[in-house]
Amino acid sequence: MTRREFSDLEMKLHYRNPAWLALSRREFLLRYGGGLGGLALLSLLAEEGRLGSGGLRAEEAPPDPEKKLHQPRRDQVFDLKAKPPHFRPAARAVISLFMHGGPSHVDLMDPKPELDRHNGKEYQGDIVFSFQNRATRTLMASPFKFQRHGECGTPFSVLLPHTASIADDLAVVRSMYTGINGHEPSIWSMNTGLPRPGRPALGSWITYGLGCESQNLPAYIVLTDPGGLPVDGVRNWSQGWLPPIYQGTPIRPQEPRILNLNPPPDLKGALQEQQLELIEWLDRRHQERLGGDGALEARIQSYELAARLQASAQEALDLTSEPPSIRKLYGLDREATRSYGERCLLARRLVERGVRFVHILINGQIWDNHEDLEGNLRRCCERTDQPAAALVKDLKQRGLLDTTLVIWGGEIGRLPVVENHGPGKKPGRDHNGQGFSIWLAGGGIEGGQTYGETDEVGHKAAVDRVGSGDFHATLLYLLGLDHRRLTFFHNGRAERLTADHGPCRVVRELLKSPPAKGEFEKA
Repeated sequence: MTRREFSDLEMKLHYRNPAWLALSRREFLLRYGGGLGGLALLSLLAEEGRLGSGGLRAEEAPPDPEKKLHQPRRDQVFDLKAKPPHFRPAARAVISLFMHGGPSHVDLMDPKPELDRHNGKEYQGDIVFSFQNRATRTLMASPFKFQRHGECGTPFSVLLPHTASIADDLAVVRSMYTGINGHEPSIWSMNTGLPRPGRPALGSWITYGLGCESQNLPAYIVLTDPGGLPVDGVRNWSQGWLPPIYQGTPIRPQEPRILNLNPPPDLKGALQEQQLELIEWLDRRHQERLGGDGALEARIQSYELAARLQASAQEALDLTSEPPSIRKLYGLDREATRSYGERCLLARRLVERGVRFVHILINGQIWDNHEDLEGNLRRCCERTDQPAAALVKDLKQRGLLDTTLVIWGGEIGRLPVVENHGPGKKPGRDHNGQGFSIWLAGGGIEGGQTYGETDEVGHKAAVDRVGSGDFHATLLYLLGLDHRRLTFFHNGRAERLTADHGPCRVVRELLKSPPAKGEFEKA
């Protein structure tokens, strides 16, 4: 087409539609030349038989060639209504007490007599140091004594007297590992399944699979710390590529607990109700024109939940009705434990009201004790030990522990050697993703046991190793979910929490009622 012919065409278009008067020649070519690629794509899809009368077929993702378990749906409606599990669950809710920074397992839950015996000697094994300029190979015994507790005789450090008092309710896993020494990649591994950002958090997967028993509160609630966000910030509760309705709802440590929840005074009452009715009517009309849209349905559900929250959230988050004995149990009468104790008590109130997953976070990464291990570790335990144990005791006395799974632990442990050693310095311990400890209670867990072992000095998981994939497969099993069947179709594949882990297993030994042997092992 010559310049003159193009000008004539342009003039005709201008006269037919005056809105085109502002469209330049360059914009015309940019907008309409790009359509040729779409025509070519449609032609190729037609040749492959992938076009129906209405365009692209809403096909299911190809099933797993071996298990045939993945059945994602393109037309799925996303909401927070309670969904049936794959099989009978032991737990209906989860409370995660995540300890950012890496608690030192060899100083808290994994005593090592050999480390005491070889204190001050050079370690002969391979170590990956995070900070070469501060590293040593000198073994350092724990400065804290261990004692056995409960009928089970599980040893705990003197720093954890309250946790020790619930020893018979706990399963201590001493053989956790991620194989990664960095904080963020290990956090992603423990919280999202893989050591890379952008994936859905554990709480998002669980609420996607099961929904919420309460329609007046969010399914996934995050209780943040007044001292600030943890390392990696809001990504700790991101829904990744799952629909936005499955993102965690953060609850602030002070008023207003939920931002922008209540309308301004001039919009309260009948006027707000009229606005919500109009918004829903417009959304439903738009949805009818689209022929059904999961993302739009999720948005409608969010508006409806926000309206119900204006009453239900205030009642759930009000601690004034709790008796003095409960407030004292959680340490609300002491400055050191008040903040963490309030959030642990809130977690109990939330699961009591049907919330599916509560994530309690701590500011920064307080357990990252590269220096002054003795002083810093003592302060961390002083802040969290009593409230964490109180949560388990309170759930148990209310008959909620059997159906509520409580998890305590971080993303890494600490190395058995000295870091930051020298005149005038107080030694600490470097990162260790090769082996660390966590504990679990309630929700189908067999208490009063330790599982797995690290090597003789506590460096690497050595016996009955538990990776993050095994950990997640076990948690999902307790909730009645098969980790192989909990899938979401994304970027042409059926994604899952345990994807790309290789063989994963449900850790049968941790459970009161384990699955049949072989059913979930190395699946």
